[in-house]
Amino acid sequence: MPAFDETATMLVGRSEELERLASAIGSLGEDGVPTVVDIAADAGMGKSRLLSELCARARRQGLTVLRGRATEYERHTPFQTFTDAFADVDRAFLDSDDVPRAAAPVLRGTDSAQGASRTGNRDRFGLYRAVAEVLTGLGERSGLVMALDDLHWADPASLELLDHLIRHPVGGRVLLVVARRERQTPHSLAAALTRGVDSGAVLRMALRPLPEQDAIQALACDLPPADAKEIHRSSEGNPLYLHCLLHAYRHGASSRAGTVRPHDGTPSGVPGGLGALLLDELTALTEAQRRTVEAVAVLGDDATPATLLSLTTGHTTADDLDDCIDALVRRDLLRRASDGRWTLRHPLLRALVYENTAAPRRAEIHRGAADELARAGASAAERAHHVERSLVGWDPVSAAVLSEAAAQFAHTAPATAAHLLDVVLRLMPDTPVYARQRGELTLARAKALGVGGSLRESRDLLHTLISRSGHDEDTSLRGDAIALCAMMERHLGHSPEAIALLQRELVRSPGPEPRQAVSLGLALGMAALNTVSYPDVRDDIERTLAVARAHGDLMGEMGALALGALGETYEGETAAARRFADAAAGLADGLTDPNLTELCESLVWLAWAEALLERYADAERHADRGLDIARRSGQVHVLPHLLSSKAFVHFNTCRLPSALEAAEEAESVARAIGSSDLLAFTLCFKALIVLLRRPLGDTRALATAEEAVAAAGGSRHWWASLARCVLGHTALVSGDPHRAQDALLTAGGPELLGLQPSIRPGQLDTLVSTALAIGDVEQAARWAARAVEEADRMGLHGQRGAALRTEAALAQHHGDARAAADLFERAAQVYAPSGASVWEAYSLLLATVQAQAAGDGPRAVAMWERARRIADDGGARLLSDLAALVRPQAEAALRTPTELDQLTAREREIAELVAEGLSNQAIATKLYLSRRTVETHLSAIYRKTSVSSRSALAGLMTRAALDRRT
Repeated sequence: MPAFDETATMLVGRSEELERLASAIGSLGEDGVPTVVDIAADAGMGKSRLLSELCARARRQGLTVLRGRATEYERHTPFQTFTDAFADVDRAFLDSDDVPRAAAPVLRGTDSAQGASRTGNRDRFGLYRAVAEVLTGLGERSGLVMALDDLHWADPASLELLDHLIRHPVGGRVLLVVARRERQTPHSLAAALTRGVDSGAVLRMALRPLPEQDAIQALACDLPPADAKEIHRSSEGNPLYLHCLLHAYRHGASSRAGTVRPHDGTPSGVPGGLGALLLDELTALTEAQRRTVEAVAVLGDDATPATLLSLTTGHTTADDLDDCIDALVRRDLLRRASDGRWTLRHPLLRALVYENTAAPRRAEIHRGAADELARAGASAAERAHHVERSLVGWDPVSAAVLSEAAAQFAHTAPATAAHLLDVVLRLMPDTPVYARQRGELTLARAKALGVGGSLRESRDLLHTLISRSGHDEDTSLRGDAIALCAMMERHLGHSPEAIALLQRELVRSPGPEPRQAVSLGLALGMAALNTVSYPDVRDDIERTLAVARAHGDLMGEMGALALGALGETYEGETAAARRFADAAAGLADGLTDPNLTELCESLVWLAWAEALLERYADAERHADRGLDIARRSGQVHVLPHLLSSKAFVHFNTCRLPSALEAAEEAESVARAIGSSDLLAFTLCFKALIVLLRRPLGDTRALATAEEAVAAAGGSRHWWASLARCVLGHTALVSGDPHRAQDALLTAGGPELLGLQPSIRPGQLDTLVSTALAIGDVEQAARWAARAVEEADRMGLHGQRGAALRTEAALAQHHGDARAAADLFERAAQVYAPSGASVWEAYSLLLATVQAQAAGDGPRAVAMWERARRIADDGGARLLSDLAALVRPQAEAALRTPTELDQLTAREREIAELVAEGLSNQAIATKLYLSRRTVETHLSAIYRKTSVSSRSALAGLMTRAALDRRT
């Protein structure tokens, strides 16, 4: 008699859960509703059955349904869970131009790993965005439900992708439903889902045991009541256990037989009682049938008819195998998937069969599968799973396959790469013959661990490698290991340790060869920047620059120049910083992308130096080039820095939507890397952007700043100080000047000497506001004078604008509205040449209030109009809300010509620039638009105003300005 078929029975006791799932499907695509449903319960509680019902209902409503399952014995097959789900997608759609090629490793699995690596697809976060794009496209067609089962067994790459989709919910009519065992859930998955619940992106559903009355009435009404109750008690309300016990009872067992003890389980987590019941089904099988079941359990996704024919001994013909499989199908032990693969009826049954198959037999099947795949031309990535599980000792050929697969997975699935290399290293003989190869593989594994976020494990592995590589022939390997180790130490917040390690290596005798000396010197400079001690290594950077120039190392020269530019900028030495930045930019612009790939981090230093020097267009250009190179070369560690610099530029130039997009991507990468310091760094910029992006009174920016401070912990690195400064700024905007002042003084000390000179005037501006808010006018005056002094020394527009605002705030406090208006307006005018329009708008709004108070209505209106236009166009919701609050009273009485009323804010801005005599290209540069976009806007302006030339438009704008003055 066939055993219990879980997916074919009625669903008992789950009406409440079904109602919640139906609601989730019904609200698909609506704003503010969860995009992920998390179903959590113990093994056998009916998660899969509930998913089946959900999928059936979704299909009946015309939705596309994709269903994937994680598998216990393929935990190191990258993206296996998602690949299994995408197997149900129409192949014509996947092959169309609507699907980005970057998504191939997820859509097509390990067979695309080698091709993806060869074609430059090394950005796993770009891969995640591409997958989200595919999901969005499927959702736009008919709505999409993707159900992912047994997520507690998911591979690390699948879990990281899911984390990304939780943090960045897919747009449109898309719902992800995941099912997992609560007790076996990896910490990373539990944390991601919990964060999703907190943010409102995830709806959590915990399945309860089946009520006794409902279960007995639906499933055991034919049994004696006492026996039915005893069986339910033994099952503890677990549906799968209950069905198995009922099946056993009806076939002669007593009501107490097979009593389940949930915590007395097998290695796979199957309780012993249930395991005995399931394995009992196998006792009636013939030897051939049992070996076929074992082969299916071991092969997993590779259990195709052809593979089974070649690997199941005892079957000499395909007909014999077919007869055997037919018998197993009739017993409901085997089922055929839509793609032709054979699977066991339930994952728990597979786990039990796998565990109870003799180890030599398992290894034999895996070895045969690996050989079959090799004969079919499969890549190392496709063969790796079976090669690994077939190993019983050292085998150089197998080790080469695993090493090659690790290289293919290094960028898109670093955790899998690290695991495969660990397998090789554990089996490799620890003899001098293999010393060099062991060192190289250890370094590769350390890199993979670092990229995958296991920073401490990477650092510890590198310490071991460094201690063992003291021979002359290992000099190059040792230098690379030390440079990587210093990076790991920095990410772990241990920059002093990184500095000591690098300095010790640089003075060793014999010293490192020139290439290594340059690499170590640059690493030393970067570590010093983190600890606000750049002056201590200024001479080291000069020596590094000299070594690079002496040996014709253009990349090393460019790196030293860029690092010098950033270091001098941090220290407020603007003239020196500009010289370094000019030289570095000249070299960078003359080098090809392959050249720059060698030291992509140099573009980080250059972009940040240019951003702080207020060369926003140059900074964005170099950041974008760095991002392109880093994504193609898989240099994940530089992405957060480049993305944050781009976010900073877009923030200052008032392009808040794109700024937030870059900041959130930087945050995601930082979380994946696992560096608390790097996370604090990225959250600082996200907090500032969220502050302006969200409406007045929103608390998300303050919460983000608090998380940045928490991530930084007790660190004294500069980004820890930056986090506290951002907390101070957000606290002041939130109406808490005492907390704001405390945060800033904790960051920099009483005299702010703990802050780098480049950011002091801006922080002094905030401190002046806090002092005035709590009534300490004398301290406010001292801080304002300090801001003016430091801004004058640096000579940067932004710092000078901040200093002018401190003087304006004092004038406002003393009741001199006209002087305050003048100073705030001067601050706005100072920002304008650099393109820092967000600060220009903010200063203009402050000036508007004071001009209105001084009785200068027309002036207030003019400033208010420009500020509002900048805020609205740039998506600065906070400034737009502030503009609504301070709108001048005289504005309503003033009217522009009727034809100009038809123009949008952007069109009016372009029209004003045309009136000022700017060319289309100049307008495009000033507004960060393309020339084609400017020309499109001009065509619309001409049509709406009925003018046909630039001169006629300039005349119209001049008349409008004269009308406003009168």
